[in-house]
Amino acid sequence: MLAKRREDRLVFDLQHALAESFGYKAKSTPDGKHKQRASEVLMRQYYWAAKAVTQLNQILLLNIEEYLQAQRGDLQIELRKLNENFYEKNGLLELAQDDLYQKHPHAILETFLLYQQTQGVKGLSAKTLRALYNVRGVMDANFRRDPVNRATFLKILQESQGITHSLRLMNQTSVLGRYLWVFRNIVGQMQHDLFHVYTVDQHILMVLRNVRRFFIADHAHEYPFCSQLAAGWDKPYILFTAALFHDIAKGRGGDHSQLGVLEVKRFCRQHCIETKDAHLISFLVREHLTMSHVAQKEDLSDPDVIAAFAKRVGNERQLTALYLLTVADIRGTSPKVWNAWKGKLLEDLYKFTLRMLGGRAPDANAEVESRKRDALVELARHSEPHDGQKALWDTLDIGYFMRHDASEIAWHARQLSRYASKAERPSVATMAGKSIVRARISPLGEGLQVLVYAEDQTDLFARICGYFDQAGFSILDAKIHTAKNGYALDTFQVVTSLLPEHYRELINMVESGLSATIDQKGELPPPTKGRVSRRVKNFPIAPRISLHPDEKAQSWLLAISASDKMGLLYSVATVLAKHSISLKLAKISTLGERVEDSFLIEGSALQHNREQIEIETELLQVLQS
Repeated sequence: MLAKRREDRLVFDLQHALAESFGYKAKSTPDGKHKQRASEVLMRQYYWAAKAVTQLNQILLLNIEEYLQAQRGDLQIELRKLNENFYEKNGLLELAQDDLYQKHPHAILETFLLYQQTQGVKGLSAKTLRALYNVRGVMDANFRRDPVNRATFLKILQESQGITHSLRLMNQTSVLGRYLWVFRNIVGQMQHDLFHVYTVDQHILMVLRNVRRFFIADHAHEYPFCSQLAAGWDKPYILFTAALFHDIAKGRGGDHSQLGVLEVKRFCRQHCIETKDAHLISFLVREHLTMSHVAQKEDLSDPDVIAAFAKRVGNERQLTALYLLTVADIRGTSPKVWNAWKGKLLEDLYKFTLRMLGGRAPDANAEVESRKRDALVELARHSEPHDGQKALWDTLDIGYFMRHDASEIAWHARQLSRYASKAERPSVATMAGKSIVRARISPLGEGLQVLVYAEDQTDLFARICGYFDQAGFSILDAKIHTAKNGYALDTFQVVTSLLPEHYRELINMVESGLSATIDQKGELPPPTKGRVSRRVKNFPIAPRISLHPDEKAQSWLLAISASDKMGLLYSVATVLAKHSISLKLAKISTLGERVEDSFLIEGSALQHNREQIEIETELLQVLQS
């Protein structure tokens, strides 16, 4: 009825209207500063009810299956005694006595430890599931305080195999939430932030599963660098515990990272975890958002950014653990959030920081010379003329070489050396009055990398954004550089939903279409007006803008957070162009249907408070329109 068509799914954008029609109200969080939406209250109750139904269904279906097998006469019972309390019955874990849990509550957690340790056991029998369902009242505060139970739970986390299956089964049977009471608070907790697609408990278990896969040789092909680091890691349970607690305080209001630290410190004390390990687990919970923030929003070519991050991380062990948890966390948010570009940013940040932690103070000149040497080797492989790149490189400063790796520098030289010249001589490109656009499949294997070499103009970035917007491309990253000869040398990472097998046609289309767009003079066309998705309509995000000078007070940092929509980046670029603001760096981060973009900008308008306010006001207007 709400969808005004046949709709059997309770899709995300209908949950709010349904909650209101059922009379659900928003509830304040414990700190009183935030509110849980009515839809979140509804969905949490739904998940709890669905979970109970699933548990009872499983018991019923196992009983029916056993009954039918007995009727047909093909029920062969294979019993294997595991210990005094448990048998394996046809691959399922079965209690030796129906009242085992009432008599020996310690056996409750022993069930899941045994499930982990026993090869061939694929689940729990109907008898065991029924007993667990009926013994929920036994799992009280005394049960949680029992030293034997605490030791068993720690063993579950420290087992070398089966951690993911065991904790998922504990969650399905409601044992995890009853033993770990703080976990119970986030079971079924929705995250209506437009990029989390799982409830908090399922997200946590997904992150834990991702961490576990780094330690399994069969999955080493998925993320080879993470698997390589995990192979040298001595205590996986530290990462498992951090994954279990990293979002444990979601939904309370306040900073969930700081609140989570309090919970995990209490857990470590109660379970007698070594002080050194407890310190690392607390660090990971507190900083689990830091690495993705730095990688996706700050300039990784700036040694000061790396130095500040290295100081915050402290040592190589903490850096490695944080990197592994960060990759697992982003991957466990939504299938759409992770991409190869984010993976490269995180890996670059890890390697830059590791070098600094190793005592190698950043030497920009030495780094530039190293990249130039590697680029020359690459050029020689392509039989480029000796010193053919010199004219181009003479027009570029140290900032260019710090922002691009050797393979990009070599690619630029191969494409532009014949056009570029020393600053004192007009270039061939200048005489032709044409912009040069080159594209290739991104070295990351996802999307295209696009090079633009054109006479610099205040609205150049806006024109480029406008073209990509019209052509259906999303910009992931932009590196903007102005050469000494007055030419802009910009590099973009873009992705598209178009089929990857048509990449040759895509490259030709971008090279000709973008070049023509840049060379057109006149006013910028208005941005494309796209339809706002129903999810964004029902769960709007209040747009936020932050504008402040960087630490060196040479440039300004502009951060934007808003609901995603067509033409958003182009609209922002047109405002900047209108005020003659030039762009040095852009990092575009799309989290589901929310965007969080960061720009490094400069311009005389930023030196005056009145114009600053005008820029911020106009940006808010385009974000809200």
